[in-house]
Amino acid sequence: MPKKGGKHAEMGKEMQAQCKRAKVEAACSPSVMSFENPDSLFGSLISPIKQEMFFREYWEQKPLLVQRNDPLLAAYYQSLFQLSDLKELCSQGLYYGRDINICRCVNGKKKVLNKEGKVNYMQLKKDFDQKKATIQFHQPQRFKEELWKIQEKLECYFGSLVGSNVYITPKGSQGLPPHYDDVEVFILQLEGEKHWRLYKPTVHLAREYNVESEDRIGNPTHEFILKPGDLLYFPRGTIHQADTPLGISHSTHVTISTYQNNSWGDFLLDAIPGLVFDTAKEDVVLRTSIPRQLLMQVDIADSTKKLSSLLRRLADRLENTRELRSSDMKKDFIMNRLPPCLGCDSDPLTPGGKLPKIDSKIRLQFRDHAIITVEPDQENSDEIRREMVYVYHSLKNRRETHMMGTEDDTASEEGASQTHGLRFPLSYLDALKQIWSSSTVNVKELNLISDEEKENLALSLWTECLIEVI
Repeated sequence: MPKKGGKHAEMGKEMQAQCKRAKVEAACSPSVMSFENPDSLFGSLISPIKQEMFFREYWEQKPLLVQRNDPLLAAYYQSLFQLSDLKELCSQGLYYGRDINICRCVNGKKKVLNKEGKVNYMQLKKDFDQKKATIQFHQPQRFKEELWKIQEKLECYFGSLVGSNVYITPKGSQGLPPHYDDVEVFILQLEGEKHWRLYKPTVHLAREYNVESEDRIGNPTHEFILKPGDLLYFPRGTIHQADTPLGISHSTHVTISTYQNNSWGDFLLDAIPGLVFDTAKEDVVLRTSIPRQLLMQVDIADSTKKLSSLLRRLADRLENTRELRSSDMKKDFIMNRLPPCLGCDSDPLTPGGKLPKIDSKIRLQFRDHAIITVEPDQENSDEIRREMVYVYHSLKNRRETHMMGTEDDTASEEGASQTHGLRFPLSYLDALKQIWSSSTVNVKELNLISDEEKENLALSLWTECLIEVI
């Protein structure tokens, strides 16, 4: 196991000074989480830090430690997940690998101690107590409603998938070696205490997870103890390791993570093909042939000037257009994110209230859970494919599969048919934008030619629970 430092009380003044740069003592007790809207939820998560300050000084730049000493918030954090929850959760049919990993850091390496098949609670507790193994619980928002509420609001706030893992580590033990992640990380300390060490990144804003050796990472830039109610944020690429101190029965924390593969580079990979396709329709230069045998050449240095010239033409096109498509990233987000949290006992969403008519006034519902895209017609296999407008939404997504991926071909095939949404002719685009950009709109004032089209659009959206009649 890597050294833990083990001398928290004797930490030198130099280390304390370094830690203070990221540490913020709460001047007043923050209120328990506010679920009024996504903005208020994130504000309460990082309180007392203001959002403007957070994004100006910390986001993607450096760690933030918020130590609160607030019994009310500590009790709320503990309610999110605790060691005692495992017995009941195991009775629901958890599996090693899919739902739970058990591991321990041994000589700077992660040692996985998973058994096969279903998790037996008594065996899990035995490994925890006797082998000092860390229990890693994958995506607990599938089972814990309060985490569902938090992560659903955060997905609305960031416009990015938000996952979570719970880590329960016994005293005097460490689950993972020093490593960095490819996600932005928010850590909430739920039970006990955890000793953390953070190190200068070797890869800033990393795109991949990687383990780092002790002799490569140098001395910590930050070292501290997290207690219940405390919050820690650090950017992707931040090297970190954590252990439960001796004298503490165990530590439980939840790691909430976001912004995986959500960079400008990812957006360009997604959007540039559409930009090239649209530009080539109008610019004959992009339709001229590449040189003979270009694809057979090892070195294409002679063509780089031409490629640079074409990229500049694309840049000019981008400057003069307001349309830039990101269909795949948008669809991936909306298809895989959490549905709205309406409560565990709530019935599935069904259309309610009055049917929309031509003289109705309507209002968009669940704005943060729906997107509009323009794509080639997916239902037309003809050589000439018309462009259509698609409205995708996450109202019927399944919380039980959130962030779990597809583990076999059957799941993949089922997932492929689970896109929820509507398809309209391109002429409906302006009317849809009208609904999305207005607080309310009269059906008869929609930007469509006939009353029949206006009613059909409103009825289609109402059927998917995307609008209500007021």
